[in-house]
Amino acid sequence: MAKGEGAESSSAAGLLPTGILQASERPAQKEPKKKQQLSICNKLCYAVGGAPYQVTGCALGFFLQIYLLDVAQVDTFSASIILFVGRAWDAFTDPLVGFCISKSSWTRLGRLMPWIIFSTPLAIIAYFLIWFVPDFPRGQALWYLLFYCLFETLVTCFHVPYSALTMFISTEQSERDSATAYRMTVEVLGTVLGTAIQGQIVGQADMPCLQDPNGSAVALESANHTYSTTSLRKTQNAYLLAAGVIASIYVICAVILTVGVREQREPYETQQAEPMPFFRSLRQVMSHGPYIKLIAGFLFTSLAFMLVEGNFALFCTYTLGFRNEFQNLLLAIMLSATFTIPIWQWFLTRFGKKTAVYIGISSAVPFLILVALMESNLIVTYVVAVAAGISVAAAFLLPWSMLPDVIDDFHLKQPHSHGTEPIFFSFYVFFTKFASGVSLGISTLSLDFAGYQTGGCSQPARVKFTLKMLVTMTPIVLILLGLLLFKLYPIDEEKRRQNKKALQALRDEASSSGCSDTDSTELASIL
Repeated sequence: MAKGEGAESSSAAGLLPTGILQASERPAQKEPKKKQQLSICNKLCYAVGGAPYQVTGCALGFFLQIYLLDVAQVDTFSASIILFVGRAWDAFTDPLVGFCISKSSWTRLGRLMPWIIFSTPLAIIAYFLIWFVPDFPRGQALWYLLFYCLFETLVTCFHVPYSALTMFISTEQSERDSATAYRMTVEVLGTVLGTAIQGQIVGQADMPCLQDPNGSAVALESANHTYSTTSLRKTQNAYLLAAGVIASIYVICAVILTVGVREQREPYETQQAEPMPFFRSLRQVMSHGPYIKLIAGFLFTSLAFMLVEGNFALFCTYTLGFRNEFQNLLLAIMLSATFTIPIWQWFLTRFGKKTAVYIGISSAVPFLILVALMESNLIVTYVVAVAAGISVAAAFLLPWSMLPDVIDDFHLKQPHSHGTEPIFFSFYVFFTKFASGVSLGISTLSLDFAGYQTGGCSQPARVKFTLKMLVTMTPIVLILLGLLLFKLYPIDEEKRRQNKKALQALRDEASSSGCSDTDSTELASIL
């Protein structure tokens, strides 16, 4: 370890001229600067802030479609418009909000915290109204479209600054990585919590299958077109109750985040001029090689996991024949991911992030092959679900752990460009949601071409084969393509250590009272 530390010091020293190093050493002789440490309480408070996005997103992702069709009784075409436009608008709002945040000024609360604080009450109102059935049936589609898009905008105003907050809770890479691991653990728990709350409260909306008089298997709701008014009202109230519980969780988590986390400004940023124009910053960000290679790799791997996620219920129901085991299999995946995130955090600290990417994401491939080749077997499916959760944990953790390294590298190459953190995070989220939209479109078109029968309790062999391809072979190809792109990603552990030393020298130089303005300008230009 001592040899490695000496190598780090010499590599960092090579970036700086002797005169500047001597200037920065003089004030250090008075009192060595302590490393900035985050307490476990700080990390937990930061991590809790990730739960609202996951809890609400999971509830909407799994239950909004069936709610619109069976509870609100919106026609199929209008429901498809609501879901598609909502997803498209959600993707568009990320760079839009990132632009607005980049133009924001620092306040007593910081630059990011005001967005989180003021968007929360409006977001929970919009979320609650999504699950409310209005009395005017003709305008229902417009009602749900309006409040769905409004909620997605407001939750983006919460999540984009929260994601960028990673860069402002500490200047230490190790502390940011540790806080990110806490955050990913809570976010995975949030997905479990969202599924459990919504599923348990509205569980009475289950649709068992019956044989109609002609002998074809159909869903009970398709066989019975008359609804009991009392039963429908109870179901609507159940959705409202679930919305109220989730909205309460949203508020509690936002309060804990606001009270327990302090946004910190970089010392050298206070000496900089006003932020450069947004589109100039955007060009610099999108021309930064490591960022492009990182999001390209994760775009393919995210698309792979989203194909599995989007078709998992249909695959379990029709291809494997486990109609009543879907929620339990999903719970097994999420619990496995939750328990293995701390292991992946230890692994990436011990062996490096690129190694964790290769091993963590590729670990899903053998089990996907097993699912593609095996016959329907519940025990094997549970084993595969647990193993898939291990890979899901890596896919959750690693992008958010590697993005700060890219931003640090960008700051060293563009020392006069600041306020770009929201752009980095918002466009990564944009591309991730774009992948989600692509996966949804591919899945729907593929099933349509295969002859998917809406409301059927069984599907043709072509549909079962298509589902198997969407959940196994297609994700395998996408994962392999993503891993090939990661070979081009240039920031390895040695590069991270060099960047860390150089950034620390820049911070020390900016915060030191013994440094002249000339030395600071020279240091920034060299870095």
